[in-house]
Amino acid sequence: MTYAQIAAPAVEPVTLAEAKAHMRLDDGNEDALVTALIAVARSHLEHTTGLALISQGFRLYLDRWPKGGIVAIARGPVLSVDAVTVFDAEGVPENVSLAGHGLDGVGRPARFWLGGAGLGAGGGGGPGGVPEPGRMANGIEIDFTAGYGETGADVPDELKRALLMHVALMFAYRGAVLPADQPASIPAGYQRLVAPYARLGL
Repeated sequence: MTYAQIAAPAVEPVTLAEAKAHMRLDDGNEDALVTALIAVARSHLEHTTGLALISQGFRLYLDRWPKGGIVAIARGPVLSVDAVTVFDAEGVPENVSLAGHGLDGVGRPARFWLGGAGLGAGGGGGPGGVPEPGRMANGIEIDFTAGYGETGADVPDELKRALLMHVALMFAYRGAVLPADQPASIPAGYQRLVAPYARLGL
């Protein structure tokens, strides 16, 4: 099970003005650095929690359909499943109809199933008459949109507060650690803010 980002978020969860206000920066001399650190902090938070903060596109690659026909999606919250493609042995793609599909987008992990492959369905593949992949690896591609929404106003305040704290700490290290080498450390209290949103173990 592999994930690839296919559409980046259009904005960051916090604005440059919000980050500067948090750090009490008045001039614009460090704007480029602060902007870069916001992106680093957001990426770190997303990778450690499995969340997508702002709406963005992903592609999930599967080798075969899971038993029961229910696909677990670890990147969330999932707003929509946009396309499902199955490849035959020659690599020819077939677009699969999403008619009647089900989605539990807020679960951790989110759950997706195609029509006719509802909860409790048995079998090992090709749920609901969907074709089996012919390729040995990555024969199924599922494109989906994940995130809390289109703007920072949709993101939980605890996550934005943790992000701002992280930006401030990385900014304090700016003379010793390049932005490309961040994060150098995690601020005190960060884990408490993020913990309720962290990915759950099985």
